[in-house]
Amino acid sequence: MGEFIENLSFQSGFLLRLLTNIPNFTLKPVIRDGKWINLSLSRLVSGRKYTISFRDSLLMLPVSLSKLCQAFKVNNKTIFPYHFVNNKNISLEYKGVIPEMKYFNSVNEKEYLNYINNFTTNSWNLRSETIKYCEKDVISLYQVLTKFNTLIFNKYKLNIHRFPTLPSLAFAIFKSCYMPEKIIPRISTDIYNFIRSGYTGGHSDKYKPRIKDDKVYCYDVNSLYPTVLKNNDMPVGTPKYLEFNDFKNISEFFWYFDKPFGFFEVEVTTPKNLYRPLFQTRVKTKNGIRTIAPNGKWIDVIFSEEMFKYIQYGYNFKVIRGYLFDRQNIFKDYINDLYKIKESLNKDEPMYLVSKLLMNSLYGRFGMSNEMSNNLINGL
Repeated sequence: MGEFIENLSFQSGFLLRLLTNIPNFTLKPVIRDGKWINLSLSRLVSGRKYTISFRDSLLMLPVSLSKLCQAFKVNNKTIFPYHFVNNKNISLEYKGVIPEMKYFNSVNEKEYLNYINNFTTNSWNLRSETIKYCEKDVISLYQVLTKFNTLIFNKYKLNIHRFPTLPSLAFAIFKSCYMPEKIIPRISTDIYNFIRSGYTGGHSDKYKPRIKDDKVYCYDVNSLYPTVLKNNDMPVGTPKYLEFNDFKNISEFFWYFDKPFGFFEVEVTTPKNLYRPLFQTRVKTKNGIRTIAPNGKWIDVIFSEEMFKYIQYGYNFKVIRGYLFDRQNIFKDYINDLYKIKESLNKDEPMYLVSKLLMNSLYGRFGMSNEMSNNLINGL
């Protein structure tokens, strides 16, 4: 059984303080990149294991609770003076005048006036309002997750409580409803490490704009990641290892495979004096691993589609070895169905938000590291 907690990564310390005092139970945390994915509490009774799992609701629905309440039409969420409470000089036993609007986080004047109309002069009680706020948060989150689970089950026949994160749920939807059989291989650790060594993430550049005529034009790219998933072939099938020694020259390599598709170790040579290099690589510095886009010559791992694109800008590649894959567009139906749902609904409909989140969550599952850390809770 899985239970969701709002911001488990923050609440974990309070939760552990309670759970560690329960006798004859086993606690097992799953933590990745500092985020608490799962915290299971287990006990063996008459040879049968009973487990309850605590998970972070923000990893399932990565949107603020107030926005979720709006999307799922839940009306229990209220406002609270966070900045007032965070003042170390304010006691939890404070009673008196209602805190000013500036102490409330992201509220407008109408919301604030509606709130203060519930109190008489000097009747505001910090302790009771804190308890009331927490209770309403819990009720609101429960109602949101219940509605979310109903939507997912009615559409895909999946229970969200079986999955700790939104990417894991998106992956389950893809596998159960869209993925062709035997199309995505289980690759070995060696192949995984080879491909992973060429993974750097997206380009991120910062420029200082020059403003002309006091006008700045800003552009937003709509559904970038879903578009890439929809319109491009992906590596599928059983990978085939090859070395460049199998071929006399690079021309024979390209002729034989007719634009090969896969991941290759290459010797990279950039054009001379390239002002804005494109090919990213990772380097070890005294401050840790850094991603740069250099000029010069070096050996790296690259995806074939990137390699062909960089060749258009004057890069030269000498293929050393690599893995060939078949190619197929496997995400088109998944993205098309969700995009149709999103386009057919108003923005205030719950499924509009759900479809948008699911479209943007699947790709990350395929880029996830398979390295897991072992976590020890001191005193257990």
